[in-house]
Amino acid sequence: MKIRPLQDRILVERLAEETKTKGGIIIPDTAKEKPAEGTVVAVGKGKVDKQGNVIAMELKVGDRILFSKYGGTEVKLDGKEYLIMSQDDVLCVVDA
Repeated sequence: MKIRPLQDRILVERLAEETKTKGGIIIPDTAKEKPAEGTVVAVGKGKVDKQGNVIAMELKVGDRILFSKYGGTEVKLDGKEYLIMSQDDVLCVVDA
């Protein structure tokens, strides 16, 4: 299935949850928090202003991002979980 977000929306795949701490302690499922970091899978064309001009997206497919903890809407496609969110919910791009 192929998805194309509209306007300034992006489709994000969350990074895998950590199962161990750096010290080697195993984290139980009940204590895990969903990571606020992910990879951009698809982007819309951009936001349209009042004059009808399209404001280009700053993000591109493949960007690794940090986003607000409660941002976005969870969706399930082809057995995988994704988030659809506005570009405004993204806090920063992580450079490798």
